[in-house]
Amino acid sequence: MTHTLNIKGLTINQAFKGRRFRTDKYDSFIRNCTFLLPKTVIIEDEKNVKLAIEFGFSSRLSDIDNCCKTFIDCLVKKYKVDDRYIFELHVFKKIVKKGDEYIKFKIY
Repeated sequence: MTHTLNIKGLTINQAFKGRRFRTDKYDSFIRNCTFLLPKTVIIEDEKNVKLAIEFGFSSRLSDIDNCCKTFIDCLVKKYKVDDRYIFELHVFKKIVKKGDEYIKFKIY
């Protein structure tokens, strides 16, 4: 089952101040994203996770991988998935109108 979240992805640059200080924007993204995530997802093998993510960006200049870490952090927080067990990652980028940004994902 593929899930869609109507939220713009947050980049690592937006997430941290300097070396290790999270920004208010990152804290807000984590709160909003974990609220929007489905209550449960089925993870068949928690020691061999495969993940597909599609980001709907409104700018062609957005790096495809720039939002992966912050979104994966949300999955870890919500579903207690240990991201060291993600062995396969498929990332897709679609260009959408400004205001229509989204994140779709599927966990295998």
